Amino acid sequence: MNDSRNSQADGNSINNDLGRAFPCRTCGANLTFHIGCQKLKCSYCGDEVEIVLDENAAVVEQDFFAILERQKELRIAGETPPEDHNEVRCDSCGANVIFDGTLTSTHCPYCGGGIQREKIHRGGFRIPVDGVIPFQVAEKAARSELDRWVRSRWFAPNDFKKAARGDHFHGVYLPFWTYDALTFAQYSGERGEHYYVTTGSGKNQTTQRRTRWWPASGHFQHFFDDLLILGATELPVNRIDELAPWKLQNLKPFSPAFLAGHFARTYDVEVENGFEKAKAKIEAELRAMAKRRIGGDEQRLHRFVSRYDAVSFKHLLLPVWIVAYQYHDKSYRVFINAVTGQATGDRPYSWIKITLTVLLGLAILAGIIALQK
Repeated sequence: MNDSRNSQADGNSINNDLGRAFPCRTCGANLTFHIGCQKLKCSYCGDEVEIVLDENAAVVEQDFFAILERQKELRIAGETPPEDHNEVRCDSCGANVIFDGTLTSTHCPYCGGGIQREKIHRGGFRIPVDGVIPFQVAEKAARSELDRWVRSRWFAPNDFKKAARGDHFHGVYLPFWTYDALTFAQYSGERGEHYYVTTGSGKNQTTQRRTRWWPASGHFQHFFDDLLILGATELPVNRIDELAPWKLQNLKPFSPAFLAGHFARTYDVEVENGFEKAKAKIEAELRAMAKRRIGGDEQRLHRFVSRYDAVSFKHLLLPVWIVAYQYHDKSYRVFINAVTGQATGDRPYSWIKITLTVLLGLAILAGIIALQK
């Protein structure tokens, strides 16, 4: 048994062959992050430990162009970055999973596939995590939300409900990038204003809509704050986006203690690639803003130029409950935002239910038509 009475839950924890652990001061068992009390707690003796952050700790924006230059310098110098955490790779979906303490699960939390303990390895250097939102929704509440979500899937097969409530229920942290940018846009185009003319007479009279076009141009600034980009591939971006909003005002400076007892996915979307994804969203919004400024009933953009200044980013971990299950030899996943309880996911369809519903609708429509005769 480890003598851990002098251990702290501030990141100065004991390292062992399986990663960073937080031993209980009373019995020596590993502490895990308890969602209800927002502390580290021993599941054996019930001892609780406050998570103490440095008084100067803060979630700080990082200079985007500075980090790119630093990475370039490291590549030119040929430096080998230090290895600073443990990872295990899932052969099914390719996810690299960070874990602290003992690896307690043999199933991948992202796809439900098997994880082999002997494939534990030391991970390489990554951009450090700046902030984390600890789990707010406990497993019991998340399972209740899952039940509600399953019951609302009207066109799902009846036996799907049992399959979706399986044992592969995992609390995980997903990696995200957030980007801030001050943008400047110039545009020129045309504003279209509709008007109507009447031609012909009598039965041949018609009203036609026509458009009169006027030149329009201008420029504007806009600041984008905390544009969120998922940092992991092999996950359905559209489903993860449906979990928003995330209440980023609840961010805390990162401490490994928040990860105790939970998996955390490493990012495989590099920070520069994440910014390209962010720029695609920003450009679409800037063009929409330009069209609103042009006004009128229709708009044409002939020239549009944008510039990005003061670009910064944060590397975040955000909590999600994932249910990965098999139904008729096909994999499905449900995601639950562990901050708000919002649920979304994939499920099978019962074509029998859909067909019966269509037939019932047609029968009702036929009855209404018959009554009107």
